[in-house]
Amino acid sequence: MKPILIYYDILNYLPENIRLLESYFQLIQIPDPSCDKAEILQKADAIIVPLGYFFGKKKIDTSSYLKVIGSNTTGHPHIDVQYAHKMGIKVVTLKGHHEILDRITSTAELAWGLIIAVTRNICPAYRSVLNGHWERWPFGGRMMLSNMSLGVVGYGRLGKKVAEYGVCFGMKVNYYDPYVKKTDASTEKKETLEELVSVSDVVSVHVPHELTTENLFNENVFGCFKERSYFVNTSRGEIVDHNALLDALRRGKLSGAALDVLEDEFNPGFQKHLNTNHLVQYALNHDNLIITPHIGGSTIDAWRMTQEFTIKKMIEAL
Repeated sequence: MKPILIYYDILNYLPENIRLLESYFQLIQIPDPSCDKAEILQKADAIIVPLGYFFGKKKIDTSSYLKVIGSNTTGHPHIDVQYAHKMGIKVVTLKGHHEILDRITSTAELAWGLIIAVTRNICPAYRSVLNGHWERWPFGGRMMLSNMSLGVVGYGRLGKKVAEYGVCFGMKVNYYDPYVKKTDASTEKKETLEELVSVSDVVSVHVPHELTTENLFNENVFGCFKERSYFVNTSRGEIVDHNALLDALRRGKLSGAALDVLEDEFNPGFQKHLNTNHLVQYALNHDNLIITPHIGGSTIDAWRMTQEFTIKKMIEAL
Protein backbone atom coordinates (compact mmCIF):
# COMPACT_ATOMS: atom_id res chain seq x y z
CA MET A 1 0.00 0.00 0.00
CA LYS A 2 1.30 3.45 -0.91
CA PRO A 3 2.14 5.91 1.87
CA ILE A 4 -0.37 8.73 2.24
CA LEU A 5 0.69 12.30 1.42
CA ILE A 6 -1.28 15.48 2.00
CA TYR A 7 -0.94 17.87 -0.93
CA TYR A 8 -2.37 21.40 -0.87
CA ASP A 9 -3.67 22.79 -4.17
CA ILE A 10 -2.24 26.20 -3.24
CA LEU A 11 1.23 24.74 -3.95
CA ASN A 12 0.46 24.66 -7.70
CA TYR A 13 2.90 21.88 -8.54
CA LEU A 14 3.44 21.24 -12.25
CA PRO A 15 1.40 18.37 -13.77
CA GLU A 16 4.48 16.18 -14.28
CA ASN A 17 5.38 16.53 -10.60
CA ILE A 18 1.83 15.72 -9.52
CA ARG A 19 2.18 12.54 -11.58
CA LEU A 20 5.48 11.80 -9.82
CA LEU A 21 3.73 12.18 -6.47
CA GLU A 22 0.90 9.91 -7.58
CA SER A 23 3.35 7.23 -8.69
CA TYR A 24 4.65 6.82 -5.14
CA PHE A 25 2.00 8.24 -2.80
CA GLN A 26 -1.70 8.00 -2.22
CA LEU A 27 -2.62 11.69 -2.38
CA ILE A 28 -5.12 13.50 -0.23
CA GLN A 29 -5.65 16.88 -1.91
CA ILE A 30 -6.85 19.86 0.12
CA PRO A 31 -7.22 23.50 -1.02
CA ASP A 32 -4.89 24.92 1.68
CA PRO A 33 -3.88 24.27 5.31
CA SER A 34 -6.80 26.31 6.65
CA CYS A 35 -8.93 23.33 5.59
CA ASP A 36 -6.96 20.83 7.69
CA LYS A 37 -8.97 18.48 9.85
CA ALA A 38 -7.65 16.15 12.53
CA GLU A 39 -9.04 13.03 10.85
CA ILE A 40 -7.08 13.89 7.69
CA LEU A 41 -3.81 14.84 9.40
CA GLN A 42 -3.94 11.60 11.40
CA LYS A 43 -3.70 9.59 8.16
CA ALA A 44 -0.63 11.29 6.71
CA ASP A 45 2.77 9.65 6.34
CA ALA A 46 4.06 12.72 4.50
CA ILE A 47 2.99 16.29 3.87
CA ILE A 48 4.18 19.17 1.68
CA VAL A 49 3.60 22.50 3.40
CA PRO A 50 3.31 25.91 1.72
CA LEU A 51 4.70 29.21 2.95
CA GLY A 52 2.22 31.36 4.81
CA TYR A 53 0.80 28.57 6.97
CA PHE A 54 2.70 27.49 10.06
CA PHE A 55 3.13 23.77 10.60
CA GLY A 56 4.08 23.55 14.25
CA LYS A 57 3.58 21.55 17.42
CA LYS A 58 -0.21 21.44 17.29
CA LYS A 59 -0.37 20.00 13.79
CA ILE A 60 2.65 17.77 14.31
CA ASP A 61 1.09 16.25 17.43
CA THR A 62 -2.16 15.69 15.52
CA SER A 63 -0.31 13.95 12.67
CA SER A 64 0.49 10.83 14.64
CA TYR A 65 1.78 8.79 11.66
CA LEU A 66 3.79 11.59 10.07
CA LYS A 67 7.32 10.65 9.00
CA VAL A 68 8.43 13.45 6.68
CA ILE A 69 7.57 17.12 6.03
CA GLY A 70 8.59 18.66 2.71
CA SER A 71 8.83 22.19 1.30
CA ASN A 72 10.45 23.23 -1.97
CA THR A 73 11.85 26.40 -0.37
CA THR A 74 15.29 27.42 0.84
CA GLY A 75 13.92 28.89 4.08
CA HIS A 76 11.60 27.14 6.51
CA PRO A 77 10.00 29.79 8.77
CA HIS A 78 6.68 27.99 8.26
CA ILE A 79 7.89 24.74 9.87
CA ASP A 80 8.85 24.06 13.48
CA VAL A 81 11.91 22.12 12.38
CA GLN A 82 13.31 21.65 15.89
CA TYR A 83 10.09 20.11 17.22
CA ALA A 84 9.68 17.94 14.14
CA HIS A 85 13.16 16.51 14.63
CA LYS A 86 12.43 15.98 18.33
CA MET A 87 9.44 13.87 17.30
CA GLY A 88 11.52 11.84 14.85
CA ILE A 89 10.07 13.50 11.75
CA LYS A 90 12.40 14.31 8.88
CA VAL A 91 12.18 17.76 7.27
CA VAL A 92 13.07 18.12 3.60
CA THR A 93 13.74 21.59 2.14
CA LEU A 94 16.20 22.99 -0.39
CA LYS A 95 18.38 24.57 2.30
CA GLY A 96 21.99 23.46 2.02
CA HIS A 97 21.42 21.33 -1.09
CA HIS A 98 23.88 23.05 -3.39
CA GLU A 99 23.66 20.26 -5.94
CA ILE A 100 20.30 21.77 -6.94
CA LEU A 101 20.57 25.35 -5.68
CA ASP A 102 23.72 26.12 -7.67
CA ARG A 103 21.72 25.38 -10.82
CA ILE A 104 18.88 27.76 -9.91
CA THR A 105 19.78 31.23 -11.18
CA SER A 106 16.30 32.72 -11.59
CA THR A 107 16.32 35.04 -8.56
CA ALA A 108 19.73 36.48 -9.43
CA GLU A 109 18.48 37.06 -12.97
CA LEU A 110 15.37 38.87 -11.72
CA ALA A 111 17.51 41.05 -9.47
CA TRP A 112 19.33 42.21 -12.56
CA GLY A 113 16.11 42.69 -14.47
CA LEU A 114 14.94 44.98 -11.68
CA ILE A 115 18.28 46.82 -11.55
CA ILE A 116 18.09 47.59 -15.26
CA ALA A 117 14.38 48.46 -15.12
CA VAL A 118 14.71 50.93 -12.24
CA THR A 119 17.96 52.59 -13.38
CA ARG A 120 16.78 52.98 -17.00
CA ASN A 121 13.18 54.02 -16.27
CA ILE A 122 11.81 51.18 -18.36
CA CYS A 123 8.37 50.96 -16.70
CA PRO A 124 7.40 54.64 -17.04
CA ALA A 125 8.82 54.76 -20.58
CA TYR A 126 6.65 51.77 -21.53
CA ARG A 127 3.54 53.38 -20.03
CA SER A 128 4.32 56.62 -21.89
CA VAL A 129 4.30 54.81 -25.25
CA LEU A 130 0.97 53.16 -24.42
CA ASN A 131 -0.38 56.65 -23.69
CA GLY A 132 0.58 57.79 -27.19
CA HIS A 133 3.88 59.54 -26.54
CA TRP A 134 7.15 58.83 -28.36
CA GLU A 135 9.90 60.86 -26.70
CA ARG A 136 13.07 59.73 -24.98
CA TRP A 137 14.09 62.83 -23.05
CA PRO A 138 11.94 62.36 -19.94
CA PHE A 139 13.34 58.85 -19.38
CA GLY A 140 17.08 59.26 -19.56
CA GLY A 141 18.92 57.07 -17.04
CA ARG A 142 21.20 58.84 -14.58
CA MET A 143 24.30 57.04 -15.83
CA MET A 144 25.49 53.84 -17.50
CA LEU A 145 25.85 50.78 -15.30
CA SER A 146 29.51 50.60 -16.28
CA ASN A 147 29.98 53.94 -14.50
CA MET A 148 28.16 52.78 -11.37
CA SER A 149 29.22 50.78 -8.34
CA LEU A 150 27.26 47.77 -7.11
CA GLY A 151 26.91 46.88 -3.43
CA VAL A 152 25.85 43.32 -2.67
CA VAL A 153 24.49 42.61 0.80
CA GLY A 154 24.88 38.91 1.58
CA TYR A 155 27.64 37.13 -0.32
CA GLY A 156 26.16 33.66 -0.43
CA ARG A 157 24.99 31.71 -3.44
CA LEU A 158 22.75 34.43 -4.90
CA GLY A 159 24.88 37.36 -3.81
CA LYS A 160 27.93 35.92 -5.53
CA LYS A 161 25.94 35.32 -8.71
CA VAL A 162 24.62 38.90 -8.72
CA ALA A 163 28.16 40.18 -8.11
CA GLU A 164 29.43 38.07 -10.99
CA TYR A 165 26.84 39.62 -13.31
CA GLY A 166 27.83 43.08 -12.05
CA VAL A 167 31.45 42.46 -13.01
CA CYS A 168 30.25 41.46 -16.49
CA PHE A 169 28.48 44.83 -16.76
CA GLY A 170 31.80 46.54 -15.97
CA MET A 171 30.71 47.75 -12.53
CA LYS A 172 32.90 48.16 -9.48
CA VAL A 173 31.48 45.52 -7.11
CA ASN A 174 31.66 45.66 -3.32
CA TYR A 175 29.94 43.40 -0.83
CA TYR A 176 29.09 43.16 2.86
CA ASP A 177 28.78 39.83 4.64
CA PRO A 178 30.17 39.33 8.17
CA TYR A 179 30.29 35.56 7.63
CA VAL A 180 32.47 35.65 4.51
CA LYS A 181 36.18 36.26 5.03
CA LYS A 182 37.63 35.68 1.58
CA THR A 183 36.87 37.15 -1.80
CA ASP A 184 38.32 37.14 -5.30
CA ALA A 185 40.10 39.92 -7.10
CA SER A 186 36.93 41.12 -8.86
CA THR A 187 35.11 42.21 -5.68
CA GLU A 188 35.98 44.08 -2.51
CA LYS A 189 34.63 43.44 0.99
CA LYS A 190 33.35 46.30 3.13
CA GLU A 191 33.49 45.85 6.89
CA THR A 192 30.13 47.41 7.74
CA LEU A 193 26.75 47.72 6.03
CA GLU A 194 26.89 51.48 6.47
CA GLU A 195 30.22 51.65 4.66
CA LEU A 196 28.92 49.54 1.79
CA VAL A 197 25.79 51.60 1.13
CA SER A 198 27.71 54.87 1.37
CA VAL A 199 29.84 53.96 -1.68
CA SER A 200 27.28 52.04 -3.78
CA ASP A 201 25.18 53.45 -6.61
CA VAL A 202 23.06 50.29 -6.58
CA VAL A 203 22.46 48.12 -3.49
CA SER A 204 21.11 44.59 -4.01
CA VAL A 205 20.00 42.49 -1.01
CA HIS A 206 20.47 38.72 -0.66
CA VAL A 207 20.23 37.77 3.02
CA PRO A 208 17.87 35.32 4.76
CA HIS A 209 15.06 36.41 7.05
CA GLU A 210 16.14 35.74 10.62
CA LEU A 211 15.45 37.59 13.86
CA THR A 212 18.90 39.16 13.54
CA THR A 213 18.17 40.48 10.04
CA GLU A 214 14.70 41.96 10.61
CA ASN A 215 14.72 45.69 9.77
CA LEU A 216 18.38 45.41 8.81
CA PHE A 217 17.69 48.32 6.48
CA ASN A 218 16.39 50.92 8.91
CA GLU A 219 16.32 54.70 9.13
CA ASN A 220 19.96 54.86 10.16
CA VAL A 221 21.17 52.66 7.28
CA PHE A 222 19.08 54.47 4.66
CA GLY A 223 20.55 57.70 5.99
CA CYS A 224 24.01 56.36 5.07
CA PHE A 225 23.08 55.58 1.45
CA LYS A 226 24.92 57.38 -1.31
CA GLU A 227 22.88 60.30 -2.64
CA ARG A 228 20.50 59.35 -5.47
CA SER A 229 21.37 55.66 -5.33
CA TYR A 230 19.09 52.68 -6.00
CA PHE A 231 17.83 49.91 -3.73
CA VAL A 232 16.79 46.42 -4.91
CA ASN A 233 15.39 43.69 -2.64
CA THR A 234 14.67 40.18 -3.90
CA SER A 235 15.29 38.60 -0.49
CA ARG A 236 12.55 39.04 2.17
CA GLY A 237 10.36 42.02 2.98
CA GLU A 238 10.94 41.76 6.71
CA ILE A 239 14.57 42.77 6.22
CA VAL A 240 13.50 46.32 5.38
CA ASP A 241 11.83 49.00 7.49
CA HIS A 242 9.39 50.06 4.80
CA ASN A 243 8.58 53.40 6.46
CA ALA A 244 12.28 54.27 6.35
CA LEU A 245 12.43 53.17 2.69
CA LEU A 246 9.45 55.34 1.80
CA ASP A 247 11.02 58.30 3.56
CA ALA A 248 14.26 57.83 1.61
CA LEU A 249 12.30 57.77 -1.66
CA ARG A 250 10.19 60.81 -0.78
CA ARG A 251 13.23 62.86 0.29
CA GLY A 252 15.12 62.00 -2.89
CA LYS A 253 17.86 60.20 -0.95
CA LEU A 254 17.11 57.26 -3.25
CA SER A 255 16.56 57.77 -6.96
CA GLY A 256 14.55 54.57 -7.06
CA ALA A 257 13.83 51.17 -5.58
CA ALA A 258 12.65 47.81 -6.87
CA LEU A 259 11.10 45.17 -4.62
CA ASP A 260 10.13 41.58 -5.34
CA VAL A 261 9.10 41.01 -1.71
CA LEU A 262 6.95 42.74 0.88
CA GLU A 263 6.61 42.40 4.63
CA ASP A 264 4.00 39.84 5.79
CA GLU A 265 3.39 38.60 2.23
CA PHE A 266 3.13 34.99 3.43
CA ASN A 267 0.28 35.73 5.80
CA PRO A 268 -2.96 34.29 4.35
CA GLY A 269 -4.81 37.64 4.62
CA PHE A 270 -2.09 39.69 2.90
CA GLN A 271 -3.86 39.87 -0.48
CA LYS A 272 -6.98 41.45 1.02
CA HIS A 273 -5.03 44.46 2.27
CA LEU A 274 -2.63 44.86 -0.66
CA ASN A 275 -4.27 48.03 -1.99
CA THR A 276 -3.82 49.76 1.37
CA ASN A 277 -0.12 48.86 1.63
CA HIS A 278 1.86 52.12 1.87
CA LEU A 279 4.47 50.99 -0.66
CA VAL A 280 1.81 49.96 -3.18
CA GLN A 281 0.01 53.27 -2.69
CA TYR A 282 3.28 55.15 -3.29
CA ALA A 283 4.02 53.13 -6.45
CA LEU A 284 0.60 53.99 -7.87
CA ASN A 285 1.58 57.66 -8.01
CA HIS A 286 5.35 57.56 -8.48
CA ASP A 287 7.56 56.17 -11.23
CA ASN A 288 10.60 55.41 -9.08
CA LEU A 289 9.29 52.33 -7.25
CA ILE A 290 8.78 48.95 -8.91
CA ILE A 291 7.02 46.13 -7.05
CA THR A 292 6.67 42.57 -8.35
CA PRO A 293 4.82 39.71 -6.57
CA HIS A 294 7.78 37.58 -5.44
CA ILE A 295 8.55 36.16 -8.89
CA GLY A 296 12.29 35.71 -8.27
CA GLY A 297 12.17 31.93 -8.50
CA SER A 298 9.27 31.88 -10.93
CA THR A 299 10.48 30.19 -14.05
CA ILE A 300 8.90 26.94 -15.15
CA ASP A 301 12.20 25.10 -15.31
CA ALA A 302 13.12 26.24 -11.78
CA TRP A 303 9.71 25.14 -10.47
CA ARG A 304 10.10 21.79 -12.20
CA MET A 305 13.57 21.20 -10.79
CA THR A 306 12.89 22.26 -7.19
CA GLN A 307 9.56 20.44 -6.93
CA GLU A 308 11.00 17.24 -8.37
CA PHE A 309 14.04 17.46 -6.09
CA THR A 310 11.87 17.88 -3.00
CA ILE A 311 9.63 14.96 -3.94
CA LYS A 312 12.57 12.62 -4.54
CA LYS A 313 14.22 13.65 -1.25
CA MET A 314 10.96 12.93 0.56
CA ILE A 315 10.80 9.50 -1.05
CA GLU A 316 14.40 8.86 0.04
CA ALA A 317 13.52 9.98 3.58
CA LEU A 318 10.73 7.42 3.74
